[in-house]
Amino acid sequence: MRLRAEVKRSRARTAFGMLELVFHGAVHNVRKTHTSAVIGLVLNLVQSALMVAGFYLMFTFAGARPHAIRGDYVLFLMSGVFMYMTHVKTMNAVLRADGPTSAMMKHAPMNTLIAVASAALGTLYLQVFSAAIILYIYHAVMSPLTIDDPVGMMSMLLLTWGSGIAIGMMLRAASPWQPRFFSIVAMIYTRINMIASGKMFVANAMPTAVLAFFDWNPLFHTIDQGRGFIFLNYEPRYSSIDYPIYVMLACLTIGLIGEYYTSKRVSLSWTMGK
Repeated sequence: MRLRAEVKRSRARTAFGMLELVFHGAVHNVRKTHTSAVIGLVLNLVQSALMVAGFYLMFTFAGARPHAIRGDYVLFLMSGVFMYMTHVKTMNAVLRADGPTSAMMKHAPMNTLIAVASAALGTLYLQVFSAAIILYIYHAVMSPLTIDDPVGMMSMLLLTWGSGIAIGMMLRAASPWQPRFFSIVAMIYTRINMIASGKMFVANAMPTAVLAFFDWNPLFHTIDQGRGFIFLNYEPRYSSIDYPIYVMLACLTIGLIGEYYTSKRVSLSWTMGK
């Protein structure tokens, strides 16, 4: 009995030790963008705000505002931009997290799983912080905001984050074999999602022929479902919650298997001359 209790305490200490490493790694990743953590947070906030403002001005001057959702138009824009930023930034953070040949891996008990978890958690913190501050400023200064189902909205943001982790893991596992090629693939995926995520469109108002160009994308589904939770009078008809979950689980499984296979064969010499 005493031995069993000691084993349980040892496992608990190991688990808490790993969580502490993930926390400190996340703090390190947040501080990467600038020597001052506060300036790094502000820069991320400004980037999100500028993207929202840019799309607002573009659609206002073009006269292309969607009328299919009854509610605050700026909130409509912010819902798409925040989820897009969370998805692509998480994917890129996971892709660029410390690998098995990194100097950090020489310090036990550091490993690639902790590095990936830290990068993903740091990105989630930055994006949630930026979104919360921008929403609060808009609510307090410009116009009061009402979100129909905040819990459902947050669950879609977390699903967007999770799908970013899964796709990032898949690209990460393949990158050591062809670093330049998969770096270009990640860049193309990010650029395509500027349009293919459907963040500036209302799915219910899209023609069926056009939907085929969007419904392959898990981000399209999470953004549309998120708007269903945000706006009282919007009920998504052409998207689902199940599809991004299945895609996330499939990509995460492939990514973890590929990461395990690659980590056993990766070498510092792979990147020489590539």
